[in-house]
Amino acid sequence: MSRTPPHPTREQIELPLVLDCLSDPIRLAIVYQLAQQEAVSSELCCGDFNGLSGKSNLTYHFAKLRDCGLMRTRVAGTNRFVRLRREDLEARFPGLLDAVLNSAAKDADRPQLVAECDEVKAD
Repeated sequence: MSRTPPHPTREQIELPLVLDCLSDPIRLAIVYQLAQQEAVSSELCCGDFNGLSGKSNLTYHFAKLRDCGLMRTRVAGTNRFVRLRREDLEARFPGLLDAVLNSAAKDADRPQLVAECDEVKAD
């Protein structure tokens, strides 16, 4: 029995499922973090995301991301490694992932700006 979880084929990736999956803040943070690490490593260990949520909650989110076709999971011993399916997503929906990631980057910077404004007002 294979321990590799099932993944949809490129043709089975559907836009409504991808957008629904990305509407969750934790799943968006996972995708954003994977994209940020692509230059360094094409995949991350599931444990690298422990700061986002609890282990069982992350397992649920990883399954949703895998089922909709946003990421691929590879099992190696007791570890699970995940990576974005950038090529498949770009082939199905050109520019979508980059647009989502650019928006997420702007939103990620926003709390820092708000915090800086609060600090200036406090002085």
